Amino acid sequence: MRVYPDQLAKQLSPLKPCYLIFGDDPWLCETSKRAIFDQAKREGFEERIVLTQETGFNWRELQDEWNTMSLFASRRIIELHLPQAKPGSEGSSQLQNLMQQVNPDILLVITGPKLASEQTKSKWFKQLDDKGIYIPCATPEGSQFQRWLQTRIREAGLNLTQDAQQLLLSLYEGNLLAADQAIQLLVLLSPSSQITSEQLQNYFEDQSRFSVFQLADCLLANQQEKAQHILAQLQAEGTALPILLWGQFKELTTLLQLKQAQEAGTPLQSLWSQFRIWDKRKGLYQGALSRLSLSQIETALASASKIELKLKQQGAEDWTAMSHLCLLYDPKAHAHLSHIELG
Repeated sequence: MRVYPDQLAKQLSPLKPCYLIFGDDPWLCETSKRAIFDQAKREGFEERIVLTQETGFNWRELQDEWNTMSLFASRRIIELHLPQAKPGSEGSSQLQNLMQQVNPDILLVITGPKLASEQTKSKWFKQLDDKGIYIPCATPEGSQFQRWLQTRIREAGLNLTQDAQQLLLSLYEGNLLAADQAIQLLVLLSPSSQITSEQLQNYFEDQSRFSVFQLADCLLANQQEKAQHILAQLQAEGTALPILLWGQFKELTTLLQLKQAQEAGTPLQSLWSQFRIWDKRKGLYQGALSRLSLSQIETALASASKIELKLKQQGAEDWTAMSHLCLLYDPKAHAHLSHIELG
């Protein structure tokens, strides 16, 4: 049975024999898993076994764990991670067999990346789905993200003005993990009083963990020395490069769309609300648009795409290339650097 993450809480009592958590949104996957584990603990599941289908994985391990009595005489959770979401013929057969011998003292939780439609039609998936619950964890977009954000704000007991909610929406759309961290921070900083968009911007500027936004503003203002300092600080603090890339794609895409509209003769004044650009940042965008040509913005976007591709294909966080990307906000440096290919 397919159940979306926001409806999962209603389907946890009593627990099903198995839960399938598949998707590419880390926040939804983790919170869904945590909700299942919390309910399992309430129902007496105290031991957890974690298995991962790596190269050379022996599917008999799963069968052995299924048949083994707990050393502590408690109910057990078996968490099985499928990194490719493909159990293969042996695994498929094994999973189907397990569902024919359901054990009330064992809860099976299977996790993995987003499933293609043909994978949900496979025999192993259909049998597990029939016995349990499938939770697709895709990042909500547009109005769905807005509803998710409003729900999280309400659950946190925060009182945000409409402008403040719109600012959060524009900053974090597509990044539930960062949005949730921001909401948790606001609970600590202002648990009961109303929060305006102006206060929200000030909070972000005052917190080192929000230097990602400071970096964006420095680059729009072409404050290269300060930007490189912030970048080095973020690297030293262990900030994940995908978060920075997400911010850069957002800024550069906005710049590209504004530049294209500007060159088509559209006045900037009519575009600020469309792109959710607040008064405080209008000057930053105006400066960047007057400084950078359309081709220079496109080159910077292409550079960001190459960094992302290297990250996805090789798992390598290329901070040198990220520094290079930051320099491309300066047209003088652009002339000397845009042709350089970083390996």
